[in-house]
Amino acid sequence: MDQTTLFRLNKFISDTGFCSRREADKLIEQGVVTVNGLPGTLGTKVTEQDQVLVHGKPLKAKPRRVYLAYHKAVGITCTTELDVKGNIIDAIGYPERIFPIGRLDKESEGLIFLTNDGDIVNKILRAGNEHEKEYVVTVDKPITEHFLRKMASGVPILETITLPCQVKQISRQTFNIVLTQGLNRQIRRMTEFLGFNVTKLKRVRIMNVRLAELKAGQYRELTQAEMAELEAKLLSSSKTEEASAMAPKANITSRRS
Repeated sequence: MDQTTLFRLNKFISDTGFCSRREADKLIEQGVVTVNGLPGTLGTKVTEQDQVLVHGKPLKAKPRRVYLAYHKAVGITCTTELDVKGNIIDAIGYPERIFPIGRLDKESEGLIFLTNDGDIVNKILRAGNEHEKEYVVTVDKPITEHFLRKMASGVPILETITLPCQVKQISRQTFNIVLTQGLNRQIRRMTEFLGFNVTKLKRVRIMNVRLAELKAGQYRELTQAEMAELEAKLLSSSKTEEASAMAPKANITSRRS
């Protein structure tokens, strides 16, 4: 955000979460708000560089919430640890503090979200929400009908059976897969179990957001329309999860004959 942007004083105060605009107006009228040492007025405008005090205590504007779609290149590691060579934070070079939502293997490329909003991270990563992620995958030999059928129906990995998923062949050695699970290196483990090795893996969609024409290393902010749909999906899945958790469990009792 441009630090020279002017804000009405009451909006600046309310944006920090200190109180509502109406309550901020009352504080200003009471004379308990100062701007750079001078009494604030209802018409005062401030920037983020100004020192705003309420009852002698400083206020700072909340950081703008950032939601980025980033095309992670092969070789980039999804970590915020800056001492790790090729970490995603150095790679994206964004001027504000952000962190990735979830991960994408170092050997893989494609879409990943980064944000400074911790609340949305938890909602997206919550396993019970079953949010779709779509991938385009190339393997080391021709795809068979048996391979497609097994990938779609479920494969035993990591002491479980993967959930049924959508799988569609694109070319001789490339297929599209849509997952609602997030097991560690899931696609690579699934293909390896069936005797295939992944040579290229690209994530092309997370929920309603597509990678589209974004080139490796590029990022963009999510649009208002994308955010509105994303938040609606998150709200819907959260309500479904809550309803499931609150549903009465069947009371099964054994009977002896």
